[in-house]
Amino acid sequence: MQLTPLIAVHLSAALAAVAIGPIALLARRGHAGRQAGSQRPRLHRAAGYAWVTLMLVTALSAIFISDPAVPNIAGFSAIHLLIPVVLFSLFLAFRQLLRGNVSGHRKTMVSLYVSACLIAGAFTLMPGRFLGHMLWSEWLGLV
Repeated sequence: MQLTPLIAVHLSAALAAVAIGPIALLARRGHAGRQAGSQRPRLHRAAGYAWVTLMLVTALSAIFISDPAVPNIAGFSAIHLLIPVVLFSLFLAFRQLLRGNVSGHRKTMVSLYVSACLIAGAFTLMPGRFLGHMLWSEWLGLV
């Protein structure tokens, strides 16, 4: 497998999502002293929309990436199961916001960041995977 433009887009969006996610998650919605109807901080909203956009690009570009070296069905491997999970989680998070369920929104977004960015991202660094092979053998010369 080689670094095609599609993989470069997917990789760039995923890495940017890993970097921007904590900004969106840590930017507070408001201060305790403010009234309940106060406006959200711009940083949280801007970083949140950027992160959601990056996650959509990552998930949608993953549909078209397949590796014949791993077990798959019609080009889709087990990692492709994250695509509907990401898309449904984003839908659920926005639905929770529309219904005023800020706590549910927060839990969904934190869970999505941890599972799709951190855990799935860690699996991509395994030596048998494309990015893992590039990291461990070509860049670091360890494998």
